[in-house]
Amino acid sequence: MASRKEERERLRQVRLEKEREQQQSQKRRLYLGYGIAGVLVLAIVAGIVVVATGGSGPGGNAHISQASGSTNDVSTDDREGVGPPAAQVTNLERAAEQAGCDLRLRLRNEGATHVPSGTEVEYRTSPPNSGNHVEPPFQQADGAYSETPGQENVIHSLEHGRMAIEYDPSLPEQDQLELKGLYDTMYGAALFFPNDEMDYQVAAVTWTNILGCEEYRGRATLDAIRAFGRRTWGRFGGEPVDAFGPIAGPTPANPQ
Repeated sequence: MASRKEERERLRQVRLEKEREQQQSQKRRLYLGYGIAGVLVLAIVAGIVVVATGGSGPGGNAHISQASGSTNDVSTDDREGVGPPAAQVTNLERAAEQAGCDLRLRLRNEGATHVPSGTEVEYRTSPPNSGNHVEPPFQQADGAYSETPGQENVIHSLEHGRMAIEYDPSLPEQDQLELKGLYDTMYGAALFFPNDEMDYQVAAVTWTNILGCEEYRGRATLDAIRAFGRRTWGRFGGEPVDAFGPIAGPTPANPQ
């Protein structure tokens, strides 16, 4: 039978053990609180960064509009473009002629069937202007990209009245920035990206319409793209241009 001294020691040890457990429990709760607070701070900071850079909204240099579709993991073009000069020629046919561009309007519709994401589709024109395309929500989101999106994704966007400005990536950086600067004035429901597989150095495309320029001629090319946008943006494809939600920012039909 244990003595009173031994019993008191046993009870003391039990009490100390309970106190240690309580202290450890309090520490765990404290650390958990710190962890949650840290996550909240990071979330707030991330939110501030997104707002400041416009990374997911139309205010950033890439003008990505997540509401209009998916980026499909294509890198965005966050460069600040060079502001374009005022337009000199506004008539589309005349502007295309002065820029040395091929103007092909109301081409044959190559189809409009939805296909699963990742499906490769063959198109008859370069760059493509219509045809079967990816199913929602993988249509390419409005915005500027530094890589070439899948054309089956872009074509779905064109079906909804959008315009794509495409350029050969071998184009000098200054020329690219001038094109980007023009895009910055008309980014609502429009796309901008390089394309090293097309037959032109610069092209603007809407559903069943192509403006293809074998060389970049500065102001003349910019005038031709502007006139092409005013004539064809939002008018072809058969699907409403605002089907994905309100359009934020200036459009090719009404540049900034």
